[in-house]
Amino acid sequence: MATVKRETHLKENPYDVARAQLHRVADAFGIDESLVHVLERCKKGVVVSIPTRMDDGRIEVFEGYRVQHNVTRGPSKGGIRYHPDVTLDEVRALAMWMTWKCALTGLPFGGAKGGIACDPKSMSKAELERMTRRYASEIVNEIGPEIDIPAPDVNTNGETMAWLFDTYSMNKGHPVLGVVTGKPLDIGGSHGRNEATARGCLFACQRALLRGTVPGLETVQGAHVAVQGFGNAGSIAAQLFQEAGARIVAVSDSGGGIHLEKGLDVPTLIAHKAKTGAVAGFAGRAISNPELLTLECDILVPAALENQIRQDNVATVRARFICEAANGPITPAADHILFERGIPVLPDILANSGGVCVSYFEWVQNNENEQWDVEGVNSKLRTKMERATDTVINKQAEMGAKSKASAIDLRTAALLVAIERVAHVAVERGIWP
Repeated sequence: MATVKRETHLKENPYDVARAQLHRVADAFGIDESLVHVLERCKKGVVVSIPTRMDDGRIEVFEGYRVQHNVTRGPSKGGIRYHPDVTLDEVRALAMWMTWKCALTGLPFGGAKGGIACDPKSMSKAELERMTRRYASEIVNEIGPEIDIPAPDVNTNGETMAWLFDTYSMNKGHPVLGVVTGKPLDIGGSHGRNEATARGCLFACQRALLRGTVPGLETVQGAHVAVQGFGNAGSIAAQLFQEAGARIVAVSDSGGGIHLEKGLDVPTLIAHKAKTGAVAGFAGRAISNPELLTLECDILVPAALENQIRQDNVATVRARFICEAANGPITPAADHILFERGIPVLPDILANSGGVCVSYFEWVQNNENEQWDVEGVNSKLRTKMERATDTVINKQAEMGAKSKASAIDLRTAALLVAIERVAHVAVERGIWP
């Protein structure tokens, strides 16, 4: 049987991108080379075979991954994604970025990530459950509430986490609520977790604008916003930004997008996608995913996958400010060009860290056998996001004052804060034996 090669969204190797970011910061600011050698490598990675019985009786074998990048600051933490393009190097990169997110927001975690190379949109619920449970069984010795705590990511959700929790608990012989986060509320989930990535993105964006990151744009109220990606993070971000007074002028998903300058009715659009499976066909001008990135707008929110803004298309970007709700949507070469053009980027390790913050809150609640109300969760999240945003902006200003000839962008400032925090603990702990 001939194999049809599908086009991947990964134009550059994400792990190479993540390591390049680390080396650029380390070289520029004199971080010890020995520490960099440790930080650029992942502590552990497993590749597992996942034989799954499909509904028609045949056996399909999927490949799954779980990677722990660093556990210097605590047990590792990170999501699990289901996507046809998932690779080991992608998961390594995501695990590294998760390490920086946790350090930047002050969480006592290191970074991890997992994934299965599959097409979840073509699979039934029963097939997904069987695949998930087999995957959980294969990595049962790699995860745990004091070892490595998975969470939802692309194409996974609370139901997926419930299957993981149940499978792990059955293997252990007793319920272990803290083994995963992002669970349904009635089995130890946290209020506010489903909206956390998007809400944290809004909090960070509002704080950055209030701090003068974009001259002449001090608030999201009245801002024209385009959102690439209309999954969990993107759709909720669009709704929250709209509730905060922004005008959502364009959105897109994997099948294309729509543009309406007077503003989209986001709740109605969400209902349309739930009914039809796509944003296409809603009121507005039909546009492609790449075209959305070129629209003139105040705030662009990439909320899809990696490698969306690259050296070959960055010249067409016309947003005044970019807020990364996705992981790794901008490559290093494009980052440099955007900075030179005066387009600030609120980096992923800051802008989308709301999810891991509330995952941490859930883990704490599980350990304490508590469940906080949503107001308390959102208040704590706002504090975390605003504090982290202030830290990054202050670091950027500090480094700019030291060397006005070589100002740094927000991503470099964020990475510098995170890497310094991880490196500091690594030095304190030392190398064993």
